[in-house]
Amino acid sequence: MKKSFLFGFLMIFVLFLAACTEDEGAEAESEDESSALDTVVDRGTVIAGINDTLPGFGYVGSDGENTGFDIDFAKAIAAGVLGDAEAVEFRPLSAQERFTALQTGEVDVLIRNTTWTTNRDTEVGLNFAPITFYDGQGIMVPADSGIESLEDLEGTRIGVETGTTTELNLADQMRARGINFEAVVFDNADAVVAAYESGSVDAWTTDKSGLVSRQSIMEDPEAHQILSESLSKEPLGPSVREGDDTWYDIVTWITLATIQAEEFGITSENVDEFLENENPEIMRLLGTEGNLGEQLGIPNDFAYQVIKQVGNYGEIYNRHLGPDTIFKLDRGLNDIYTNGGILYSPPFR
Repeated sequence: MKKSFLFGFLMIFVLFLAACTEDEGAEAESEDESSALDTVVDRGTVIAGINDTLPGFGYVGSDGENTGFDIDFAKAIAAGVLGDAEAVEFRPLSAQERFTALQTGEVDVLIRNTTWTTNRDTEVGLNFAPITFYDGQGIMVPADSGIESLEDLEGTRIGVETGTTTELNLADQMRARGINFEAVVFDNADAVVAAYESGSVDAWTTDKSGLVSRQSIMEDPEAHQILSESLSKEPLGPSVREGDDTWYDIVTWITLATIQAEEFGITSENVDEFLENENPEIMRLLGTEGNLGEQLGIPNDFAYQVIKQVGNYGEIYNRHLGPDTIFKLDRGLNDIYTNGGILYSPPFR
């Protein structure tokens, strides 16, 4: 009897400990599941990791303010979540710093000409929102160098920034073509460009959008040319920390709202007129019907605020990269699908 009683007591004690451990695990799991949304709302600002040295995408204007294509998408997130496009703090990050800053929570979102790759989506622990800019890697050379193709780069020294996909892309393409060259690696883009302009390297490589951006502020832009060949596919877009589905969904659908708005012809100038529109799809997008914002955990009029305060995708693109800018970048793939591009939003339903 005593042995039976002792055994029963031990079993009850073991079960009690197991239950306590399970409760503690559930509590820890609940804490781990807290979203960046809660932090952003409590703080009252979105902290965005950006590039502030890339004209057209992210740089400091003559008024001392951050401006550019990527900057506007950061503002769009602030407008959609907090109702204020200016409620965003910009954190300039180098290519080497950017992933650590996102992983550690130093920034809420990374919007810094970052390419979506398998490794970054898995081992690095990023979740990429929809692509905002389809790009490709290119190479810049002096216009009088006589270099017209990749094969002409035989025996040259090519500058490249470390911590980027451009290093591997360059090595892959040159090896595949049997071209001998020397890769000269630098810690940041400024150092690469400085070496190129001083003649320390014969060419330099990065995304073509970056080449166009940098060429615009060189002492003599006409003295340089970008080779027509593309070395890679470079899909660029916002990214957030892996494991935070709530925040990922929010950044995703705010980005998509800018694309859907352009398809509907809704702009920052005419969005108020569409508030009376009886098209169910437009009503759901603008939050005059349904509860899509509530499902995401943000205000139902989130898309309205994004469009009203920042604009649709076309407005953002043209404001910083389009025909009235020094870049004059053709929309190409970065146009909505009805205009021959590949930008496409799933239904707001």
